[in-house]
Amino acid sequence: MELRNSIALVTGANRGLGRHLAAQLRDRGASKVYAGVRNPSALDLPGVVPLPLDITDPDSVARAAELAHDVTLLVNNAGISTRARLLDGDLADVRREMETHYFGTLAMTRAFAPVIGANGGGAVLNILSVLSWLHPGAAGAYSAAKAAAWAMTNALRQELAPAGIDVTALHVGYIDTDMAGHVAPEQKADPAWVAGVALDGVRARALEVVVDELSRDVKTKLSGGPELLYPGLPAAV
Repeated sequence: MELRNSIALVTGANRGLGRHLAAQLRDRGASKVYAGVRNPSALDLPGVVPLPLDITDPDSVARAAELAHDVTLLVNNAGISTRARLLDGDLADVRREMETHYFGTLAMTRAFAPVIGANGGGAVLNILSVLSWLHPGAAGAYSAAKAAAWAMTNALRQELAPAGIDVTALHVGYIDTDMAGHVAPEQKADPAWVAGVALDGVRARALEVVVDELSRDVKTKLSGGPELLYPGLPAAV
C-alpha cells in the first residue's frame, strides 16, 4: 500500500509506539492522520487530527467510524498491560486485556472495514507481540489476549482480501515505552525504529513483520514443541 496520500487512523496515538506511527505517517506524506485517543485535548502532535476514541466502547467506535469516514489505513495499536497472571490475577484485569487487545481490535476492524472498502481498499496494521507466540506465566493475561489477536488477524486477513484490504501483523518484543518501564534498557527497541519497520511492511504488503531477534527466534521454535519455548517444564516420561 502506498502511504503517501493515504488517510490513516492510529489508535492509542497519544504516546509510545502509537505516537511514532502517527508522526511517521504524517512525515511520509499521508493526506490525513487521525490520532485515536481517549482525551483529545491532551494530544500534542502537530499536523495530526485528534479523534475521540475508546476502542472498548462500542458507541465510541461507531462514532469514530462516522467521523473518520475517509480512512484507508487502520493501525490497531491501542493496548494495555495489567501484568495479571491467569491463575491468581484479578479477573477484571484479565478481562480488560481481552476486551482491549481482542474485542477492541475486532470492533475497530469491523467498523472500519466497510469504510476502507468504500474508499477503494487499503490496509490494516495490527500491533501484536512476541507474546502472541510465547506465553510466560507472569504475563498470562497479556499473552492470551495477544495470542487471540494473532488468530483473529490471520482469519480477518482472509475475510478482508476480497475487499482489497491488506492485513499486516507486527510482532516485536519489548519496546522502549511506558508499558515496558520495568524492563532493562538494553532489552528494549527504539519505538521510532519499530514504527518505521512496521510502516515499511505495510507499504510492501507484508503479511507479517517480525521486528527483532527475540521474535524471530521464538517464531522458529514454534514447530519444535513446547519444550523448546518452555524449557523449565517437567520432562516427558
